[in-house]
Amino acid sequence: MPQTAIAKKKPDWAGEDWLSRLVNLLIKTKPLYSLMKYQARQVLIKTAEKNGIPWRQTVKDFDQAQAEQYFQEIADPELEYPNYYNVPFHAYDAGNLCWKAAVEAAPATESMALRVWKNEPLTPDIAQARLRNTFLEAMAEYLPNEVNDVLDIGCSVGISTVALHEFLKRRSPDVKTIGFDLSPYMLAVAKIRNPESAIQWQHGKAEATKFADNSFDVITLQFVLHELPNQATREIFQECLRILRPGGCLAIVDNNPKSPVIQSLPPALFVLMKSTEPWSDEYYTFDVEDNLKQGGFDYLATVPSDPRHRTIIARKPL
Repeated sequence: MPQTAIAKKKPDWAGEDWLSRLVNLLIKTKPLYSLMKYQARQVLIKTAEKNGIPWRQTVKDFDQAQAEQYFQEIADPELEYPNYYNVPFHAYDAGNLCWKAAVEAAPATESMALRVWKNEPLTPDIAQARLRNTFLEAMAEYLPNEVNDVLDIGCSVGISTVALHEFLKRRSPDVKTIGFDLSPYMLAVAKIRNPESAIQWQHGKAEATKFADNSFDVITLQFVLHELPNQATREIFQECLRILRPGGCLAIVDNNPKSPVIQSLPPALFVLMKSTEPWSDEYYTFDVEDNLKQGGFDYLATVPSDPRHRTIIARKPL
């Protein structure tokens, strides 16, 4: 009887495989890296505008004076940024700590959602709603009976936080939601995008949030883990365990290393991806579920929530 093929646990272009080492060598070659970075930005912008996302107009319309005011209100001047965050991300030399990254985060996120269903004629709004809802619906089955306080860690410019808040409001009208991020630039743009929202935007480090023990019923990490080295992820899991209430839910959505779509990306795309995501090798070889269990969580489920991403659910023991 023929044996059933076993799905690969990760892409060949991540980890210690020869292909991964070759790509990493190219990325470490400065002239090639500069070219990759430029090409990555061009691919993102062209893909966005080809599909009706006004990337350049969004940048042109940005109200920096208002953003600067919100920045001063939100930023914690005493916060020390971890070393892993002070590296180039997403083709920005300053990573997430600059206005350009913050202003372009929304059109980049919209473009990312379209790529998930690239063969379907979706509008940016419909693709974004589907991306969020596949995660939220997968999470819904595991929510505690009462959901009053919610934390969205790594909220960027608030797209994930708003979707989470609106989804949970249908269940708990008085739910209180905090969008939490390490970049005050991102948070300032989040506030510009949602000036009337009841969501609170807070600057801080996920490894040491300063929230009291047992503060939240639900914590989400939406598209955050792939931007972290493994040790930071473990520390964040420990912090989440501390600040969740007993029975509280930790819900994670991120790239799925086992996804056939992710594993079979064309060389040009996976090279561009790795050139803009410095912690890819660590993420794609990290056993999230096992580390949740080792960290003290009750691991509940992993769901392939769309062709590229997986939802992982864990609970703080009662």
